[in-house]
Amino acid sequence: MKRVLLSFLFASVFATTLTFAQPSGGAPTPADMAQRRVNFLARQLTLTTAQQQQATTIFTNSATADASARASLKTAHQALTDAVKANNIAGIDQAAATIGNLTAQLSANDGKADAAFYQILTPDQQSKYTDFQSQGPGGFGGRGFGRGAGAGAPHRQ
Repeated sequence: MKRVLLSFLFASVFATTLTFAQPSGGAPTPADMAQRRVNFLARQLTLTTAQQQQATTIFTNSATADASARASLKTAHQALTDAVKANNIAGIDQAAATIGNLTAQLSANDGKADAAFYQILTPDQQSKYTDFQSQGPGGFGGRGFGRGAGAGAPHRQ
C-alpha cells in the first residue's frame, strides 16, 4: 500500500510539474502528455514501433480519463477552501471525501494504464522498467514516468 501511495505521489508531482512547465498558451492535451511519456519510455526501454503505438493508446486513454477527474479535483479543492473559510464542518467533510474519491480514481486509472503497459513489454524491458522504478525520486520513476509496474511486478513504492 505504501508503494501505491508513493507511486501516486510521484505521479501527482509529475502532473503538477507538467502543468506549471507549460507555456501560457495552455495546458498540454492528454495526447501530448501521453506522447511525451511514450517518447521517454521508448528511449529508456528501446520500445518497438508496435509497442510505442500500443503505449500511446494506453497512456492517451489514461490521460483523458485523468483530465476529467483532475478538473473535478480542482473544483473539490476550491469547495474545501471555501468550506474552511466559512468554518463549514460538514462542507469540509464532504469536500475531503470527494477529494479522496477522486484521488482514488486517479490512482486506479494510472495503475491500470501501468499494468497494461507492463504487459506489452518483453521480459528484459520489464526488468529495466522495474529497475528504473526502484531508483525512486532520483531515478526513472522519480521523474513521474512509470508510476507503477503493474500486473504482479514489483513496484518501486
